[in-house]
Order: sequence, then C-alpha cells, then structure tokens
Amino acid sequence: MHQEHKKLERLMLFSEVARHLSFTLAAASLQISRGHLSAQIRRLEKEMGLPLLIRSTRSVRLTAEGERVFTGTNKIRHSLLELERNAAHEGKTIEGLIKITAPSLFTERFLLDIFSKFRALHPAIEFLIDSSYTSYDLNSSNFDLAFRATNEPPLNMVARAILPYQHCCCASPAYLKKMGKPQTPADLKTHQCLRGHEQLTWPFLSANVAADGWLQINDNHMLKTLALRGEGIIRVPEYLVDQEINNGELVAILEDDMPKGLTIFMIYPQLIHQSKKLTAFIEFANDYF
Repeated sequence: MHQEHKKLERLMLFSEVARHLSFTLAAASLQISRGHLSAQIRRLEKEMGLPLLIRSTRSVRLTAEGERVFTGTNKIRHSLLELERNAAHEGKTIEGLIKITAPSLFTERFLLDIFSKFRALHPAIEFLIDSSYTSYDLNSSNFDLAFRATNEPPLNMVARAILPYQHCCCASPAYLKKMGKPQTPADLKTHQCLRGHEQLTWPFLSANVAADGWLQINDNHMLKTLALRGEGIIRVPEYLVDQEINNGELVAILEDDMPKGLTIFMIYPQLIHQSKKLTAFIEFANDYF
C-alpha cells in the first residue's frame, strides 16, 4: 500500500513537470527542491520501465510514453477533484466554502450583491472569488463555478446563460452639449474617444471606426470616471454604466448601430452528485438575473 501511495505521488509530481515542461517551474509550483523533483521523476521512470521525458540543458519535452502517462494523470487529477467535491458535498445543511472565478467588472457589478443576499439566507456559507479574466479549466482546477463572457461556452461543461449584454458608447450630457451628439460612427472622428490599449478601432454594424482620443488606459472604471467628468466618449460593457445612464449622468449614443454582444454564462462541471450548497447558489444566481 505504501508503494502504491508513493507511486501515485510521483505520478502527480510528473504531471506538474509535464504541465510546465520545466523542472524549475514545477518545483517552484510544488514548493519543493528541483533536485528532489528530478530524483522522483527518475525513480518513476525506473519503476515504469519507460522514458517519460527528453531532457536537454534548455528544455524538457515529453516522449510518446510520457504523453500517454500525462493524459492518464489528468484523468486521475479530475477524479480526485470530483471525489473531493463530492465528499465536501455530503450533508444536508447549506454551509461551507464555494470557490468561484469571474470577470472583475461582473464581480463588482453583480456578484458581490449576490453573495451578500445569498449569505443572508445561508449565513454558514463562505465564498472564495478569483476576480480575473483567466479561463481556468474547471476539470483540473479547484473552482466550483465560473462566470464567463462568451458566445461559445465549453462543450464539456454545464453552461447556463444568465446575462446577454452589449457594449455601449456613452458620454456625459455636458460633453455632448459642448461637442455635439454623434449621429453616425463617422462623426466620432471629431470627438475624444477614450479607450483601452487594445481598442484601436470601435466596431459598429455600419463600419469600424478608428478610436482616437487624448487618453488610452487599461481600466474601464477609470474610463467611466473620465466620461462622468465630461472628458470624452467611452465604449464599455453596458452593465458597467447602466445605472449612470438610467439616472442621467451619462447618455448612450449610437445605440442602433451597436453590434451583437456577448452572454455571461454560469459554467460548472457535470457531477453525478451536485453539492446542495452549490445547487442552491446556482439556482439563486439564476433567479437573481
């Protein structure tokens, strides 16, 4: 039994090396020494009688046998994660930790409110949130649930559409009074179009228009702040500015020319036994929207 345990441990160590294709990065991720890691992989290759890695001074590559073993270790990792989830899901009370990954803007605009309202009903619930735009593989990461903006959700997951949205061009009433309200995308050429670093052009149904303005910044909140101050026109997800538009602080422009947007999906693995806490939260979030 002890030998089987050690072999499983070495397989998981190999999986980390195969994932990074680097002993140095894998050792840092595992928080063990590179020398110990290398020795364990050599021991695994000896036990299996197979060369798993091709090593050089600059790189690590998988052999054909190594590719097959790596595929197998991913299946083991997924089975362990599902076992851990199912074990954590036992019991009838709605309590414990729910781990979620979601885009930052969506988290701030909606999820914090959802968390608060859900905890009012179930005070024994805790949340861990990764607020980022990283698309984690939920089969190999330890998140229970992801919120993602896409029109092509992963086919190997349960994906529930909860919020379709478009991008929105808007500016303050003061700016539009001073500079005039654009009637067509071509009119934007005479305006200050404040944008993110990658938004070289703004797409519309009728045309793509160069977005030229005095500022580029990779933060939508700061763009909104500048628009509220009357500094120019911005193009951001509509759910970031819907409240300001409704109360008249910002004015939407060129609404009929905006292209089809994306949809926020709730995405999670298909488990035979879904946890009561996760099932309750999924239904609560779905009802919220």
